[in-house]
Amino acid sequence: MRNAGLGGWPARRALMSPDRTAFVFGDRAVTYAQVHERTTALAHRLRAAGVARGDRVAYLGPNHLAFAETLFATHLLGAIFVPLNARLAAPELTYMLDHSGARLLIHAPELAATAAALPVTRIAVGDLPAESGDAEPVDVPVALDDPALILYTSGTTGRPKGAVLTHGNLVWNTFNLLANVDVTSDEVTLVSAPLFHVAALNQTLLPTFLKGGRSVIMPSWDVERCYDLIAEHRVTWMFGVTTMFAAFARSPRWPGADLSSLRLLMAGGAPVPPGLIRTYQERGLVFSQGYGMTETAPGATFLEPAMSARKAGSAGVPVFFSRVRVVRPDLTDAPPGEPGEILIDGPNVTPGYWNDPDATRAARAPGGWFRSGDIGAYDAEGHLYIMDRAKDMYISGGENVYPAEVESVLSEHPAVAEAAVFGVPDDTWGEVGRAVVVLKPGAGADAEDLVAFLRGRLAGYKVPRSVVWADELPRTSSGKIVKPALRAAYT
Repeated sequence: MRNAGLGGWPARRALMSPDRTAFVFGDRAVTYAQVHERTTALAHRLRAAGVARGDRVAYLGPNHLAFAETLFATHLLGAIFVPLNARLAAPELTYMLDHSGARLLIHAPELAATAAALPVTRIAVGDLPAESGDAEPVDVPVALDDPALILYTSGTTGRPKGAVLTHGNLVWNTFNLLANVDVTSDEVTLVSAPLFHVAALNQTLLPTFLKGGRSVIMPSWDVERCYDLIAEHRVTWMFGVTTMFAAFARSPRWPGADLSSLRLLMAGGAPVPPGLIRTYQERGLVFSQGYGMTETAPGATFLEPAMSARKAGSAGVPVFFSRVRVVRPDLTDAPPGEPGEILIDGPNVTPGYWNDPDATRAARAPGGWFRSGDIGAYDAEGHLYIMDRAKDMYISGGENVYPAEVESVLSEHPAVAEAAVFGVPDDTWGEVGRAVVVLKPGAGADAEDLVAFLRGRLAGYKVPRSVVWADELPRTSSGKIVKPALRAAYT
């Protein structure tokens, strides 16, 4: 087989463990042999639709067997997989499809109405072939340096950027994960976070597949269903964001549920409050968190399970095949305890952004180090603590929100002269948006008007939950809005 990338994984796994269950979805269980058959048939279907090496295939939908099968079939052809956030509005999706130049969109049936408004050739999941399709082997040469994914991240300039991850980035990230977590062929992994995000895909599903374990896929997060699946399948490993784990622990089933099968809980997406970590540790559960981002595929640091109690709240140490520095503004290393910008280097780091050489250059420091824009500090034992997030970004329910994007859409409202958005604390979502708005002279609008204007143009989690009014926004001498002053005045 000439495919050194992810497209060759189903065939290799089918040879090693054909009868083992690869995926469970609802009442369906699919073996590794069946995954190989289904992805081969799907690759022929994609090829018949015009997909060739280097083309982009987009996917729009919640977690489903078809997500994994479309990914592997796309990579079998040497094409590039573009998973789209199913929570986005049609204008946001249109931009990503246009920017990536996607040749084809695979979409869930329940999103047919959204897909119909998008400027691309479409195939519904229900129209994809199963094992009865063409079984002729597909053998397209694919190298580890070839692009595998384009993952869109919210941009600080108001437009999302397409982070490119190569097959090598994904393979090395899997190696890094396996060096930290003792994933076994008997693993039962609950995939409950969205697969269109890098963590659920690359930190759980792909490592489990590589080891020949079983991934139990939830269509979407549901606390009660999560308890049911853990009990039914004896789940051993799961990943989630803070809001998911907080909701899980608030359930009335928490005190009495049998959670003895769970070996490890992994968290990412935002710092986890120490109190929540203690809640799980008091239940006898090992709780580890890590640090990373889409551009690092995503793991950059990880807290070893053995240290999860003593270093609770830490993002851990650099993963095995990566280097992580904390630097001062002059790019010299900051000593332990001193905050600085986090820089990352390793074979898991993106080569750059799709069709955006300026953003690619701006993300690199001398020596090729990737600039995270995040602030952290090492302790004396080499464990990283995240002090602040990238610039003005906030995280709502595990989703990154960049205020510039929201501000850009707000400014399109005919009554808005200018607006600034920032995150404020929220008990349910961690943070939610607050908009400070200056109206044009003589114009009128209320909060409901602005929220209604944003809905349909932005995903729901990006729409601010509150609006306050101002006569002017604080600015620097160069004209930039002073966000700290806004937070102090309006939080």
